[in-house]
Order: sequence, then structure tokens, then C-alpha cells
Amino acid sequence: MDTDEYGENPTVTTKMQVTFKSAEYVTAADIDTTNEPELGQYVRLTLTLKNVGSKPADVSMYGATTWEDGSTAAQDATTLEGVGEGPELDTTYKPGQSVTGSLVLDVGAKGGIVSYDGDTFRVELPTS
Repeated sequence: MDTDEYGENPTVTTKMQVTFKSAEYVTAADIDTTNEPELGQYVRLTLTLKNVGSKPADVSMYGATTWEDGSTAAQDATTLEGVGEGPELDTTYKPGQSVTGSLVLDVGAKGGIVSYDGDTFRVELPTS
């Protein structure tokens, strides 16, 4: 989305299709880190992103992906623990281009909802 000079009045500039592939709860050892999750639980989320619009789309998940559940308000879920397996989702997508890849998120518990950039997309995580 583009905004005016004050960061307001967003306008849609392109359209992305997001397909949820899988969510796998992982440990620090599973992702080759000694850092424990700050919120409580790592999850490897695999998605396919496709630009179905007519203009290029820049995607950057870091700092724009949150987790929340019924009792916890939205929290930043991004990590520096890598993107998981496969190609990186963070890139510029020309019209018609797609990528299937994973990112590792730090969520408060199993279940809840992961959102990107507000409500650009929302994924309900499994409870186990």
C-alpha cells in the first residue's frame, strides 16, 4: 500500500495471494539456535505468496508479523532465527511471480492468530 506524505490515506497498489501450507512447532535445537523464544514458542510457518496484481510488491515480514490469542494482545512475532527452509519470502514480487518458503516466528503459545502488516493476511495456528 502507498500512503500520502503524512503516512495516511492508504491506497492499494497491488494484490498478493497468500496460501497457508503448514505450521510446525519447533524447538531452538530444531532451528540450530541456542536462543530460547522470548514469547514462549517457536513456529515454522510455510506459505506461498503470489503477486496477482499488476504492479511489483515488496514483502518484508520482519517487524510486521504479529501473534495474538484470546487473552494476549498482538505481539511482534518476528525473530532473527532464520527463515526456515526454502527460498526467502522477503523479496520483491513482480506480477505473476510467487515463492513458497518458511519463516520462524516466536509466538506466545500454541494456537492463536498470526497476522502480517495489520490484516494483510491472517493465519490461525493449530493448537498442537
